[in-house]
Amino acid sequence: MVDMSNVKLRIENIVASVDLFTQLNLERVIEMCPHSKYNPEEFPGIICRFDEPKVALLIFSSGKLVVTGAKSVEDIERAVNKLIQMLKKIGAKFSRAPQIDIQNMVFSGDIGMEFNLDAVALSLPNCEYEPEQFPGVIYRVKEPRAVILLFSSGKIVCSGAKSEHDAWEAVRKLLRELEKYDLIGEGEEEEW
Repeated sequence: MVDMSNVKLRIENIVASVDLFTQLNLERVIEMCPHSKYNPEEFPGIICRFDEPKVALLIFSSGKLVVTGAKSVEDIERAVNKLIQMLKKIGAKFSRAPQIDIQNMVFSGDIGMEFNLDAVALSLPNCEYEPEQFPGVIYRVKEPRAVILLFSSGKIVCSGAKSEHDAWEAVRKLLRELEKYDLIGEGEEEEW
């Protein structure tokens, strides 16, 4: 069985789509948003940055948002609630609670051991490795859907997960595959 006790994962970024279920007058909204940019000829939404929580929001007249840069789901919820309070001050009406959908979570981590990436690439299915292009193995997990970048140092980046649970499950599947092909433990020390 795969030992996950040495594996560390940390959230680096969460991207969420949000529906406020209301139309917005962006000319009025821009007046309320500190640290924001609105140039409709370049981009159809407002780019607004909050310092607390530290996130960026793309705000569209349809009442839809994209929130990025969050380190937790709570940060996204706090940012959306903060924006709603600002919008209420300019007369925006809300008939229901916002709908927040996590689109992507990016984690950095460490598996706690080193790898021979040539051996990994030759053994594992669903992976790509072109060291001239990128110094890590790109491993694709089908369920839960995620992509893991594995570096020879054992450092990883996991993206595409929709939850922290999914990220851990994707890493668990990678480790099972590495173990299955004898790339963990004694097998990792083989010279290729």
